[in-house]
Amino acid sequence: MDDLDHAIVAMLREDGRRPYTEIAQALHVSEGTVRNRVARLLEDRVLQIVGLIDPQKLGYDAPAMIGVSVQSADLESVAARIAAFPEVSYLIMVSGEYDLMVEVMCRDREHLAGFLNQQLRRVPGVVRTTTYMILGTYKMAYGAEPAIPATI
Repeated sequence: MDDLDHAIVAMLREDGRRPYTEIAQALHVSEGTVRNRVARLLEDRVLQIVGLIDPQKLGYDAPAMIGVSVQSADLESVAARIAAFPEVSYLIMVSGEYDLMVEVMCRDREHLAGFLNQQLRRVPGVVRTTTYMILGTYKMAYGAEPAIPATI
């Protein structure tokens, strides 16, 4: 990636729907150049353009972060099983007290309890979980505005 690629990505991070003509004009290149660069970045999987949702506005009132301890030999298979659950919006391997951190979006506390007891804790290799209810959001990825007011 060169400086132009970085500049294009930066503009798309602010607004993934920004027209190529606007990007080209701001960067003093042709629209075709922007279109070709974006196509290459997408094809190389350097860039993905996705929509961020507001889970609360869709009725998901029980978001949570869950620390998961795993039997070490099973980490990859456990991660693959957890990633397949529709409630899981984010899954990362971490160092420290847990092996995985899982972000889930659940409709309500009952849905979250069912997810924990009927799905997550039944995955072979999961040893222990600790759940943290998300009470407020102060900053979201890529400058998206949090739906939950920062002054709770």
